[in-house]
Amino acid sequence: MCGIAGVIGPTGASALADTERMLSAMLHRGPDQGGVWQSTEDPGVSFGHRRLSILDLSEAGRQPMIDRSNGVVTVFNGECYNFQELRAELEQFGHRFVSTSDTEVVLAAYSQWGESCIERLRGMFALVLWDPRSASVLIARDRLGIKPLYLTNQGGRLLFASELRALLAVPGVSRDLDPLGLQSFLWNGFVSGPGTLVKGIELLDPGTLLRVSASGQILERRRFWQLPSPQYAADATAAIADVEQELDRTVRMHLLADVPLGIFLSGGVDSSVIAAVAQRNSSRPVVTFNVRFEEAKFDESPYARDVAHLLGTDHREVLLSEQRFAEHLDDAIECLDQPTFDALNTYFVSRAVREAGLTVALAGTGGDELFGGYASFVDLPRARRAASVLGHLPPRLLRGISSVASRVLMGAGSEIPPQTRWGKLADLLGTAGDRVGMYQVSYAIFTREMQRALTLSGASNLDYGLAPERARELRDLIAGQSDLSAISTLELANFIGERLLRDTDCASMAVSLEVRVPLLDHVLLESLTRVPDARRFEPLRRKELLKHMVREQLPASVFERKKSGFELPLGNWCRARLADRLEETFQDINLAHAIGLNAETVGRIWRAFKSGDETVYWSRVWGLYILMNWCRRHGVYAAT
Repeated sequence: MCGIAGVIGPTGASALADTERMLSAMLHRGPDQGGVWQSTEDPGVSFGHRRLSILDLSEAGRQPMIDRSNGVVTVFNGECYNFQELRAELEQFGHRFVSTSDTEVVLAAYSQWGESCIERLRGMFALVLWDPRSASVLIARDRLGIKPLYLTNQGGRLLFASELRALLAVPGVSRDLDPLGLQSFLWNGFVSGPGTLVKGIELLDPGTLLRVSASGQILERRRFWQLPSPQYAADATAAIADVEQELDRTVRMHLLADVPLGIFLSGGVDSSVIAAVAQRNSSRPVVTFNVRFEEAKFDESPYARDVAHLLGTDHREVLLSEQRFAEHLDDAIECLDQPTFDALNTYFVSRAVREAGLTVALAGTGGDELFGGYASFVDLPRARRAASVLGHLPPRLLRGISSVASRVLMGAGSEIPPQTRWGKLADLLGTAGDRVGMYQVSYAIFTREMQRALTLSGASNLDYGLAPERARELRDLIAGQSDLSAISTLELANFIGERLLRDTDCASMAVSLEVRVPLLDHVLLESLTRVPDARRFEPLRRKELLKHMVREQLPASVFERKKSGFELPLGNWCRARLADRLEETFQDINLAHAIGLNAETVGRIWRAFKSGDETVYWSRVWGLYILMNWCRRHGVYAAT
């Protein structure tokens, strides 16, 4: 695990200096070691690496790493979990190794199989590889997008880095706010890729491979993996057995580390399953962590304690108080690589785990998306049926019905239209049953009407908060899938791929912690698509198939409680300790206008929330605060 950065194109002192600037901006990603390497060719490459030592802590694991037999050089961020299997296979071809690192195996795999070696890697990674024989660069990002990689063209060069903020450390890189990025944020609460909030900076798509010339020109761009469509097996029981086998295999792989490792444990299904499978594959008690709150409504520590007791783990708890949150809020916000209304929960639990002396943590991310745990699996099929009946009604009538329904159900009045699921009813029915549109509307933090009112331009060039080409890609991807499989695909592509994984990476790496997500192993996912919907998803929201895989360790009664995700009590805190901080930002009219926001609308939203209006959720004001704060911190403003 680490941070990588570099320059492709004209080399010389400036390329090396810019690489070092990017590395300095990512010191938190790799406090153990750093290194730079530059080719003798011009144009050529300058590579940089910050190391968080996980495997092979010796000097033999240092990067940038060079294959002395052919001069190929790589910088690699992430983990190749099947590197031991690949190493054994490569040794049969005569390859010899001087380290126990996975990076050396990746280099040998490229030497043996060329760029097709990427398709053999099982893990999370972003890698860049220079081949002097062809004077070209290979760039690749893992299948689910667990590890990020940002790119930008600047001065005739192609720059890359693990964090967007690292690119901003290079003189001359644009800080112009991208209007499409702003529109995407106001829809999603984050910027959906491949665009970013900064014009000209791109987030490489998951499962994508680039071939780049020495002069920095992209010669080829292709997807080497896509989220798979269902291929239902004739024997569902055998298919489920395969899934259970792959779950054990992937967790065993994710437990491999030469440093202390623990598991996030909330007491919910997903993290409990990971802890259970990890414990049955370990010869000693695994370490589990839980963050508890003073507010009983948000505290899940008793559930985590029960699971840990049943499994026999070495369980530890950390208290996160409102005071501690406020004291470290600036550090948490500073870690955000792009603005997002989420991520702070991951930051604080990661900080607690790191302070306890651990370097690696396993998380249960992906269980809801893979096994039908979200309300979307119930609500969207119902809404699609309703849209087919009511979608023909005039938009003004739909908005009236939506507003009345929201106010009756929420019992509140406000100077702004309700920003709730009922408040979005008109937008939802107006999709006419388009599944991508319905999914995006259901997750939107603001209604279409409010999005238009929030921007000075009042216009949107996106397709339901997505770049048009991304929306088309998603529609093609789910074509022919059942509603349940389509929702799972959209959850993995959007919610997981564009928000949770990106937030987890920046928040955990800010404190030099590697977070691993075994449920998002692509082989496990491919095996799961062979299980029929009735066995995989139903009964909806209960994740019975996932519970079944640890039935001998955890009785069903452990999970008989209302589902609740891990979240901070931000709604309470925004109206109390943090209110003055938010007020100061929202009153900055010049800042709002510099970003392209309508300051009057921002003020109305804040006043409605502050007054206790239940139709304006905390995520709306918090998202706007983070957006404005991030732009001010990094000097990213709309072009004038």
